[in-house]
Amino acid sequence: MRRINEIFTRLERDMGGDLPEAKSIIAKRSANLAALCERIEAAMVNGDSDIDIGAYTTTINSLRRLLVDIGLERKARDITPTLSQYLAQKHGEAA
Repeated sequence: MRRINEIFTRLERDMGGDLPEAKSIIAKRSANLAALCERIEAAMVNGDSDIDIGAYTTTINSLRRLLVDIGLERKARDITPTLSQYLAQKHGEAA
């Protein structure tokens, strides 16, 4: 669960934070699928021969489609201060 939350937080940050509910739902499902892919990949690396490649590739394709739906590109967050914040900061520095 910790890894799923970590992936979700990174997706949310990449999309600029404060997601609309629909994007949040898709990002949560994407985080679950990404963690599942990681578990399957770890099993493959450790020599587990009982991997269902069909299920694995289906999971990867589902993840890709969800990521396309929410946008794969990273979005910049607007950190420009408002006029009142700017003036308060300048006034605070002058004191």
